[in-house]
Amino acid sequence: MSSVYDTLVERGFIEQCTHEKELRELLEKEKLTFYIGFDATADSLTAGHFLTVMAMMHMQRAGHRPIALLGGGTTMIGDPSMRSEMRQMMTIEQIQHNADCFKKQLSRFISFDNDQAILENNANWLLNLNYVNFLRDVGVHFTVNKMLAAECYKSRMEDGLTFFEFNYMLMQSYDFLELNRRYGCNLQLGGSDQWSNIIGGVNLIRSKEEKSAFGLTFKLLTTSDGKKMGKTQKGAVWLDPAKTSPYDFYQYWRNIEDVKVEECLGLLTFLPMDEVRRLGALEGAEINKAKEVLAYEITKIVHGEEEAQKAQAAAKALFVSGGVAGSVPTFTYPKDKLDEGIDIISILVDTKLTSSRSEARRLIDQGGVTVNDVKVPGINSVFGSKDFNENQAFMVKKGKKGFYQIKAD
Repeated sequence: MSSVYDTLVERGFIEQCTHEKELRELLEKEKLTFYIGFDATADSLTAGHFLTVMAMMHMQRAGHRPIALLGGGTTMIGDPSMRSEMRQMMTIEQIQHNADCFKKQLSRFISFDNDQAILENNANWLLNLNYVNFLRDVGVHFTVNKMLAAECYKSRMEDGLTFFEFNYMLMQSYDFLELNRRYGCNLQLGGSDQWSNIIGGVNLIRSKEEKSAFGLTFKLLTTSDGKKMGKTQKGAVWLDPAKTSPYDFYQYWRNIEDVKVEECLGLLTFLPMDEVRRLGALEGAEINKAKEVLAYEITKIVHGEEEAQKAQAAAKALFVSGGVAGSVPTFTYPKDKLDEGIDIISILVDTKLTSSRSEARRLIDQGGVTVNDVKVPGINSVFGSKDFNENQAFMVKKGKKGFYQIKAD
């Protein structure tokens, strides 16, 4: 009998697992309660979070019960994993606002009806802890030697690891213990950067409660050169449509590297694996068809089918008719300024299609900028209302992948 573990393996999720044989058998025979933590460091989840959300969805579809744990308490400290410096401290009000935003977003992906899933906040038990009692109850189970050897602390040893952050592993481990006591949770999932923290919780439950507990980590989404996926020149790719429009979200996945297409199809869509492998095997120009499927499927899950269809239509129309109004990224200028005309270098810098005026000049000289699909003749070119198309806008393109429509506000 196959289990969700086999599904996660086949689709490429699993990086590391504690007690693999025992966990695999349990997932086949029983319905487990598991948790994933989300520290509330921003007011929206990102594309990086989406991989763990997909894993949570696979688990729930297989009948297991998720706990989405909002880090109202741990965010007060900040996870030092994969950080070169201490995270900026946030107020309780900021953290609560972000946690509320996460709650709303997660409810789009996970069903919390009829006890199918649980939404918790570790502020409920962390913020009022008695520190001495906590050290006697939890700290006694951790050795400094092992903690300092953990990957989450190693990278900080040269630059300086504060005692403030050193507590984070104990707090996350205590979260697992608390969820085990309250809800019978015996499995923690997370990104591979959480391995050390997850092991801490597994060992704490096994030694203190003398119960079985398990940890499982997923690979991080990275580019071929090892950088985290989900970031652009403008910053993170957000799941909130007010921060990253469905069109921009679609375009991000439409433009990923060819070598990452099959991996992302397996991890970030629900397409059958036979179809994932077929699309991933396409070569040359044909791989663009696979990228369109990838972008559409991910956008459909995150923003709904209607927005996915609009984004796909806008992308296809962009190079034919200048785009679909309202779906293409837009930059606005005052009408009187557009009536006078604006130099192309200022437009490129204002829209952040280039990071500097010198980059804009170089790009124009190389023939890499078009307006309404016509190559810009020189660095002194001026555009404005006279260049509007039927959508009362004109389209500026940088190469094939960067574009903005310019409109009057």
